[in-house]
Amino acid sequence: MDELSRVPPAAWAVGLGAAALVLALWWAWRWYRHYRARRALRAAVTGGAADHLINALVPDGMGGGFHVDFLLLTMRGVIVIDLRDVRGNIFGGDQMAEWTVMDGPRRFTFTNPQSALYDRIAAVKAVAGDVPVEGRIVFTRRARFPKGLPKWTLMVDALRAEFPPVEYQSHAEATAPLHAGWQRLKEAVKPSFMADMR
Repeated sequence: MDELSRVPPAAWAVGLGAAALVLALWWAWRWYRHYRARRALRAAVTGGAADHLINALVPDGMGGGFHVDFLLLTMRGVIVIDLRDVRGNIFGGDQMAEWTVMDGPRRFTFTNPQSALYDRIAAVKAVAGDVPVEGRIVFTRRARFPKGLPKWTLMVDALRAEFPPVEYQSHAEATAPLHAGWQRLKEAVKPSFMADMR
């Protein structure tokens, strides 16, 4: 009789239960870390805004729509945020069709996101009316731009410096036109199911 056949069935059940518990705890810890990181990222992006929308589908005027990661209402108007979570050194420029990412031995390219940002800005302007609309391509801390940042590109930590938080209640009269355009935008957009953190 071998050693395994002498182990009572109850011991097998306890062992399997313990392994399942360890696996469940590991999965729960990973989920919680991911959840906390996403909450912190969301707070970093929206911290200076009076109001915001996440994962919105902005109508394009032709029956379709543009996915927008974040729309922020700030003192400067509406800000369209294209959020990119890319790890590695990024080499990109305004005139380059593709930007290159180098992360150790891994190397890949992605389409220059600036023209897509311009399309999203135009769609938001068409809905928001006279409200100023700007856009930024925002990269998380995992990215680095050794040769400098292309136009309209920011690191997430620089977002608050460019669009600082303001006490909006004390500027109610000045911000009234912004709120009217923002309300039109909120009524026009739909939830987008193309959400991701590129």
